[in-house]
Amino acid sequence: MRPFSIIALSLGVVFVAVQTYVSMATNKTETQAYKVIQTGVDFEIRFYPGVTMATIASTAKSYKELGSSGFRTLAHYIFGGNQEKRQIAMTTPVHMDINDTLSTMSFVMPSNFNKENLPQPDNAEVQIKKTPDEYVAAIKFGGFASDKDIKLNTEKLTAALKANSITHDGHFRFLGYNPPYQLFGRRNEVIVKVDWEVK
Repeated sequence: MRPFSIIALSLGVVFVAVQTYVSMATNKTETQAYKVIQTGVDFEIRFYPGVTMATIASTAKSYKELGSSGFRTLAHYIFGGNQEKRQIAMTTPVHMDINDTLSTMSFVMPSNFNKENLPQPDNAEVQIKKTPDEYVAAIKFGGFASDKDIKLNTEKLTAALKANSITHDGHFRFLGYNPPYQLFGRRNEVIVKVDWEVK
């Protein structure tokens, strides 16, 4: 076998091994709990119990802009940028509310934390909040997300809800589940609050 072929084969094996490890590690990451209430053709109705989140507000108006600046700020908090210099485990998904007024990005805190036992952030931009229980509609898509993908799936979810006479309320939000270095098996979602209890 030629040296070039040996090198290419070796790199391929390493690449597959790394991606397999990343995928397995992601699967072991704590994920925000929810209950599927109903499954539609292209969407789900879910119930999300309230959780504690670390949130930043931003004037960013795009996925790329908010993802870059927001992630750094929140990652600094959970990697020790707090009054106790404490490490907090990463969870999934990352929540992003991208709009033309004030966008937000949030990390879901591990289930063993709440507002009372979380360390205070060093950065005042990071706010610790408890979310209310809510019913949402969700649509899934794969690959690397972009503003175009988010817009397309927002439109698909809107059409599906209209076709099923389900009323929605508030901004559509993006949920991202994977680190940027995971190339395969990526999971993205768009969600929006629905008036399910009224329905």
